[in-house]
Amino acid sequence: MALDINDYPLLAQANLPEQLRQLPQEKLPALSAELRGYLLQSVSQSSGHFASGLGTVELTVALHYVYNTPFDRVIWDVGHQAYPHKILTGRAERMHSIRQKDGLHPFPYRDESEYDVLSVGHSSTSISAALGMAIAAQQARNNRKVVAVIGDGAITAGMAFEALNHAGEVRPDMLVILNDNEMSISENVGALNRYFARILSGSFYTSLREGGKKILRGVPPLHELASRAEEHFKGMVTPGTFFEELGFNYIGPIDGHDVLGLVDTIRNMRNLKGPQLLHIVTKKGKGYAPAEADPIGYHAVSKFNPADEKQPAKKASLPTFSNIFGNWICDMAAQDERLQAITPAMREGSDLVRYSKTYPKRYFDVAIAEQHAVTLAAGLAIEGLKPVVAIYSSFLQRGYDQLIHDVALQNLDVLFAIDRAGIVGADGPTHQGAFDISFMRCIPNMVIMVPSDEDECRQMLYSGYQFNGPAAVRYPRGSGTGIAPQSNMQLIPIGKAKVVHQGKRVAILAFGPLLAECQHVAKQLDATLVDMRFVKPLDAALLTELAGHHELFVTVEDNAIMGGAGSAINEFVANNTLAISCLNIGLPDQFIKHGSQQEIYAELGLDSTGILASIQHRLK
Repeated sequence: MALDINDYPLLAQANLPEQLRQLPQEKLPALSAELRGYLLQSVSQSSGHFASGLGTVELTVALHYVYNTPFDRVIWDVGHQAYPHKILTGRAERMHSIRQKDGLHPFPYRDESEYDVLSVGHSSTSISAALGMAIAAQQARNNRKVVAVIGDGAITAGMAFEALNHAGEVRPDMLVILNDNEMSISENVGALNRYFARILSGSFYTSLREGGKKILRGVPPLHELASRAEEHFKGMVTPGTFFEELGFNYIGPIDGHDVLGLVDTIRNMRNLKGPQLLHIVTKKGKGYAPAEADPIGYHAVSKFNPADEKQPAKKASLPTFSNIFGNWICDMAAQDERLQAITPAMREGSDLVRYSKTYPKRYFDVAIAEQHAVTLAAGLAIEGLKPVVAIYSSFLQRGYDQLIHDVALQNLDVLFAIDRAGIVGADGPTHQGAFDISFMRCIPNMVIMVPSDEDECRQMLYSGYQFNGPAAVRYPRGSGTGIAPQSNMQLIPIGKAKVVHQGKRVAILAFGPLLAECQHVAKQLDATLVDMRFVKPLDAALLTELAGHHELFVTVEDNAIMGGAGSAINEFVANNTLAISCLNIGLPDQFIKHGSQQEIYAELGLDSTGILASIQHRLK
């Protein structure tokens, strides 16, 4: 989408931050309006994350206006809110390609722009990274400024508080901006806080405070009295006592949509010494009424017409694997009052909305705290309850120590419903569920199940729930195969695979949803096809039998080949000295870029055409 100077006269002059900084400050409100309009038009035509970016327009303008980016560092937490940042840093005319194959990355990405300081996709990393950069700047004495922008959701993670605690101890010059979009400021509070923001960030207050501390430092009783007086004074006019106790100078909350006020306050704070925290209040979806009214629904959007008051109705499609889980957990909870559902801020994504409303006392959204989610489940299991942790594959990585130390080591009854396993598509390398089989397979006591269709998913969830110990069911993002799940729930024998087609020479061992692609290949080659169903434990008896009358095992999985299900087969063959060769097909040893699931499968040779070609090449 080209930047037409007639439609966006100021934005066309601010393609890069150094151009933005040439504009008079009084032009910034009009520039912000143009930026918001361009964001609306570009995302509505391309799809992508939406409501968060609308809420950070003025903040983005103010930061690039005040700071000398890219020399000064601005780190965006997660990156949903960084679309305006991409537009102002030379990527406006490529916004139509965002999240599409070979297009702009969905989040800040270091290889894409020098203005993207930290590649991000998971939340709550900004303060830790900013602290490291601030320490480096302090040691280099290069006067580099460092800013971390973190949302009120992202700051709920323990990692963010660990970083705040450390920053308060090390005390480098850095600014943390807390973007709070969960509340609004009434007129009187807003005006009052704008006033105090200017006062508390201004040179007079700062010099008075620091000068007073120096004078009174040698008189302990008076110094203590002055410190308490300052704390009580600031406590009366700001809600930041907690951050002050962590060692931050807290300022706010202020209106995050007042670009002139933001510029004045941030400019004042830029030269303050030590760790600073600016609390701003914004509205998610700001400037587009439907997104303001439904920020969750407009968090990420498909293409839509901005003139319409709602997004286009989604075309009827098959139930997703998430839907299968959402229905199963409600059915299971009706049968067993011990069931407890836990999710780290993924209620909608994991399809727990109906469950959360039906069983509110047995539902725990722990916010962005994956480590806590896993150990909370351990505590519930110890007391005889039956916790189910609904979590994305890439987010479970963040609770890995807890999975080992708090659940598996103690052999506790915890079921992990692992959504977004395998290729997720447009969200790119930070969200691909490429590693869960590999990092779980090495953990003692774990049972790992990989359903190939909707009914298997339902029955595996039931089987894992009934299993006496830790179990995981990993299933992909998106729609199922069209196989309707049976309403009744039946146990699948642990470790038992299923022969789908009996053939010769080649035995294709399919792990999970790629079974559908393998069926076409097996038919063409007259190969044996096995729905393995379990990565751990493997069906040892069946594998030994198949090895006796086949010459090649072909493993197919949507997980990293290294350490994955194919590696498990290789180990089994070697440990049992079976006379059969192995070909492993799966995700290569690289981070998988963004694009649609179908495009990535085709590119990596994980569709039927690619699988067939790999086998034929091996058989030559």
